Amino acid sequence: NAVTEFLLLGFSHLQRIQLPLFCIVLIMYVLALMGNALVVLMIRLDSRLHTPMYYFLSHLSWLEIIITTTVTPKMLSILISEKKSISFFACALQVTLYFLAGSTEVLLLGAMSVDRYLAICNPLRYTAIMSNQICLLMVVFCWFISFIGIITGLVFKATLPFCGPNIIDHFFCDTGPLTKLICADTHLVQVLEFALSCFTLLSSVSITTISYVCIIVTVIRMPSAQGRNKAFNTCSSHITVASIYYGSSIFIYVRPSGSSSMDFNKLATMLNTVVTPLLNPIIYSFRNKVVKEVLKDRVKQLGSTIAKAVD
Repeated sequence: NAVTEFLLLGFSHLQRIQLPLFCIVLIMYVLALMGNALVVLMIRLDSRLHTPMYYFLSHLSWLEIIITTTVTPKMLSILISEKKSISFFACALQVTLYFLAGSTEVLLLGAMSVDRYLAICNPLRYTAIMSNQICLLMVVFCWFISFIGIITGLVFKATLPFCGPNIIDHFFCDTGPLTKLICADTHLVQVLEFALSCFTLLSSVSITTISYVCIIVTVIRMPSAQGRNKAFNTCSSHITVASIYYGSSIFIYVRPSGSSSMDFNKLATMLNTVVTPLLNPIIYSFRNKVVKEVLKDRVKQLGSTIAKAVD
């Protein structure tokens, strides 16, 4: 019989801590949504943030919202509910959205490193090169390449049968555990998915690495210590976020099958789906002087509006 639903084991072997884990994940999820939504709103409303760097950051925040919302609500559900099933259609939709947004984010981090390279290494031509049209094309390109890669893998996998068992040892429909449930030879599927993961991750990592090597060389040559510090400060947030996301993604998807336990995979996935979306607004935005000024001004404006309404 064809499989119509899957059972997600989640953290069923950690019965004693499931309620505390639910509370922690729920709080982090709500804060991640609020933080990323606030970043998007500030960038949209304030002209001081209408620059390529913040344009990319707003898209990054949207992707973080999509990623965490695709996975976290179902994870919360299976932590406190007896029903741990997910329909075949919901599983397919979840895995598609998660990897589409995740792949786009990986490529967008590479695009952001090119933006930082141009801002520091070619500042006189930066505004002319990074026009609104070019920024839009870079974002569309990231989405397009991700879409082609994800659809290629899913169409190929959809031609293979799922006939049982239907138990996924994860808290969402991850591609690795899902592939194990196919009742056919999955060698070609695994090779294709590994190749797509390698292309997406390693191409973005290579672009980021090359960009930052050029940035470091340029910064070292700067005569002013103040100039060097300012240049490094504009890059520190991006390289921190990129390192976290690249590291966890490579650990999960670009390595030989079975080289680490599923528990470590779950922890690494939680880093990408819950922790990173929470940290990104803090690392990338609220440590930034301009963003803090915008936030301060908006809070004052809101306070004035409320005071006038009360009066």
